[in-house]
Amino acid sequence: MARNLTVVFYVSGHGFGHASRQIEIINALTALCSDVSIIVRTSAPRWLFDRGATTPVTFAAGEPDTGVVQINSLQVDPLASINLAWEFHQTLEARARKESLLLDHYDADLVVGDIPPLAFASAALAKIPAVAIGNFTWDWIYQRYQNQLSLPPQLLPTIRKAYASADLAWQLPMAGGFEAFPHIIEAPLVARHARRHPADTRKAVGLPLDQPLILVSFGRYGLSAVDWDMVTQTGDFGVVLTRDPVDPGLTMPDPECDHRLYTIDVPALGARGFGYEDLIAATDMVLSKPGYGIIAECAANDTALIYTSRGDFAEYDILVESMPNLLRSTYLDQSDLFAGKWTEAAHRVLAQSPVPPPRTDGANVIARGLARQLESGLRTH
Repeated sequence: MARNLTVVFYVSGHGFGHASRQIEIINALTALCSDVSIIVRTSAPRWLFDRGATTPVTFAAGEPDTGVVQINSLQVDPLASINLAWEFHQTLEARARKESLLLDHYDADLVVGDIPPLAFASAALAKIPAVAIGNFTWDWIYQRYQNQLSLPPQLLPTIRKAYASADLAWQLPMAGGFEAFPHIIEAPLVARHARRHPADTRKAVGLPLDQPLILVSFGRYGLSAVDWDMVTQTGDFGVVLTRDPVDPGLTMPDPECDHRLYTIDVPALGARGFGYEDLIAATDMVLSKPGYGIIAECAANDTALIYTSRGDFAEYDILVESMPNLLRSTYLDQSDLFAGKWTEAAHRVLAQSPVPPPRTDGANVIARGLARQLESGLRTH
């Protein structure tokens, strides 16, 4: 490229999945175009980008959307979600005007959104091309609640109008709700891939080499207390838990509980050159709620997934329907999850036949597309 160009990424702060996959795309893009400046506009934690980005990014903290309101990791509050979404989006035009000034300040050449409507409304006002990336849209998520709640009549049209102003959308697998976008391109899964051999990771963090392991992964919203005594009394597997000062996560068991519980310090893991994806690859199974990120990373690293329900969230049905074609998976009822009755599900998923690996090079595919757009001179100065 003849000069430095600037891409502004608007990333939803709902959970960690949006940020994790955009970090992979940012890394792939900056590997292709070393002179591209990256601005990240998000309410997701900064440490995700500090740890995951391979080149420095400018972090511009802000709320680009409201997502859904989580009571906890496994329960959504539909009424609070709709009320908060309307409070935000009824002033979308005014918010977009302010954001367009920010885009001008950064001299932005391209806006990428995963997948806040504000990103595209702001880019349209600033006359900057905008690209959507995701596997669902917020109007599609909120539409699910219209049978239980009285949706503000302009909420969905406001969101869809903003989406319609995007130049194109990269639609990831397990998708729903892209009808508002005028131009759609399908992309493979975006996922983090382990950089270390599973045996090397186990040795480095003190995990046994000859025992099946379950990694407990419930992301940003944590997990309520589990009967750890039951988990360790009835299971013939080890359980890997993670501890992170900036992301407390689940309620930790008593350290005296059982020798089959292994606690990994995430910052220390990173300091030794290992990523969370290496931990996923080093374990036999992940126990989690179904979400795009954990499904994609289990599929990319050939790790089975034991999943539980996650409340009234539209994405859940599509994720569950898609999983058999992507990875070995099985369901665990929430009552059994909290009661520590995991053994039957663990045996069931390990007995499944391997699934043909899906494509997981979406970050590179999308990054090449973004690079082509930048090289074509989308904006002249």
